[in-house]
Amino acid sequence: MFQIDDTLVSLDVVERCFLCDLSHCKGQCCVEGDSGAPLEEEELPKLQAVLPLIWDDLSPAAQAIIQKQGVAYIDEEGDLVTSIVHGKDCVFTCYDADGVCKCAIEKAYREGKSDFYKPISCHLYPIRITQYRDFKAVNYHRWAVCKAAELLGEREKLPVYRFLKEPLIRKFGQEWYEALDECAQEWEKQRLGETQKNS
Repeated sequence: MFQIDDTLVSLDVVERCFLCDLSHCKGQCCVEGDSGAPLEEEELPKLQAVLPLIWDDLSPAAQAIIQKQGVAYIDEEGDLVTSIVHGKDCVFTCYDADGVCKCAIEKAYREGKSDFYKPISCHLYPIRITQYRDFKAVNYHRWAVCKAAELLGEREKLPVYRFLKEPLIRKFGQEWYEALDECAQEWEKQRLGETQKNS
């Protein structure tokens, strides 16, 4: 792993490849799972503020859940997460004409209605960040529903960290990302050197 400031970055983040393939997965990462998307506390008022702008894009079931318990709840592990419908869909999901699950918050952002893109945990997926006492762990989360994204990423030779350049910079800043890119390139040189030495 690499250490950059107070973060420890898993080698999977630079070694594995990933490129979302919505035509295959249909946005299942917003549907499947045991709980909602992890939230940072400062994101809660942003979700509440954007709610009137996206209300009509949400399903009646999602609207009912939000009216009953709000946009977020504390899950079994004690984490603040987005509310979910029937133990599955995030309340902020909406579906396009092809049945692809999309994010109503991101839709509003792209339409210029809001300046909040979406929760950073969603933007960063398949990277997950775990906060420990003295450092943050930056890990690649592998999941069966993202198999098509792994295959497409490998075909395009696009490492996870490059696919997620924008959200990583949003979370950690430009300098941090450049440091990670430098580490990744140096690591790749070392790997190629070892391969050539053993061939």
